[in-house]
Order: sequence, then C-alpha cells, then structure tokens
Amino acid sequence: MVLDPGDAYGVEAGLRIAEATAGEVVAISMGGEQAVDVVRKAMAMGAASGIHICDPLLAGADALTTARALAAAVRSSAAELVIACTESTDGYTGTVPAAVAELLGWPSLTFAKKLEVEGRTVLIHRQTPNGHDVVEADLPAVVTVTGGINEPRYPTLKGIMGARGRPLERLDLSGLGMDADLIAEEQGHQRVTLIQPAPQRDAGRIVEDDGSAALVIAEYLAELKLI
Repeated sequence: MVLDPGDAYGVEAGLRIAEATAGEVVAISMGGEQAVDVVRKAMAMGAASGIHICDPLLAGADALTTARALAAAVRSSAAELVIACTESTDGYTGTVPAAVAELLGWPSLTFAKKLEVEGRTVLIHRQTPNGHDVVEADLPAVVTVTGGINEPRYPTLKGIMGARGRPLERLDLSGLGMDADLIAEEQGHQRVTLIQPAPQRDAGRIVEDDGSAALVIAEYLAELKLI
C-alpha cells in the first residue's frame, strides 16, 4: 500500500541513470487498487510513466506468479534495465528479481551498492561481507540494489502535481498476455495449512563469578564445540 523503502533506492538509482543517459524511468508495481498510489509515488519522484498490474486472480500471488506478471510487464515496456530492491520488507523472499531475470533470459546482478551504465554495459559494485566485487554484464539486465547505494529524493510539490498528468497504464492478465485459467489453477494449489507462533528462545544460562566463571564458560563453549 506504500512504496517499499528498499524500492525507493531503486527508483532513485533509475532516475540518476536516466538523467545521465537521456533515458526514462517506468515504475512497475503489482497489487490491489491501492497499489496505484505506489506507482504514483515513484512518478512523483520523477518516473516518466507507470504500469499498475491489477487482477483479482493475482491476489495472494506467490513469488513465482508475481515474477511472471512483472516479467510480462517488462516485456511490454521495452525496458532494457530493471532495478529492484534486494528484498521487500513484507514478503522477504528475495527471489522475485532473480526469477524475473530468469524468465526474461537476462543476467542478474545482485546487492549493488554502486551502479553505472556505459553504452551497452552495466557495472555494479556487489556488496560482500569483506568489501565488494566488481560485476558487469551486457544490457538488458536485472539489478538489485542495497540501501547504501544512494539517498532517495523526496517528491516535490511540482513533482506530485506533474505525476497526475503522466501516463499510467493499468494491466490485467489479459493485457499481460497471461493465461487466466493457468494462473487460477496455480493459485488454487496454494493453501495455508498452519499458522503458529515462533518458538520462544530458551532462557540463557547465568554464571555467577565465584572465581570459577572462566572455567565454567570454557567448558560450556567446549560442549558446543566452539573451542
């Protein structure tokens, strides 16, 4: 119902590339009626147009169905670079961007903390535990970005007003060229079978230091095979 904080970094990354290359940003989101506000927020930031994917059969879609719909929308937009956040802050699967890349047959570059496009080549600094890797690929490509890549701009009043006049396309399954019967069948195979609270953590072990605490801790760590 709101623009995911992680996606704001992706929108900003796209805007900066568009400004440097005379390109355009198209914001794409899939969701219910309220998701149109997400697309308009990206357009208020500066996206030239938007695509809102909305169909009753897509309600509750899993990651793969979501990726199929998004990939179909990307094809219809003739985009050459897809930018997404690493994972959403609700689903947390982290699989949708890679699935979109696979469905499109495009390379997938992940965890970008720096992103550059030069000619037909996209180059990223891929964040790692020990620093970063430099990864490049030919366009078209899919890139996921981390929160350290930029500082997203705030929509201005001018941007908000201007977004109202920019093209926003609404696509259902028919408009995406997807088989409604197949989607209905796939969604029908998904059922929530159990919901239960996460297990509580066991209480920690308290060691009172009477002069033997170091030995007790060492023995405990040895039991855990940590030393």
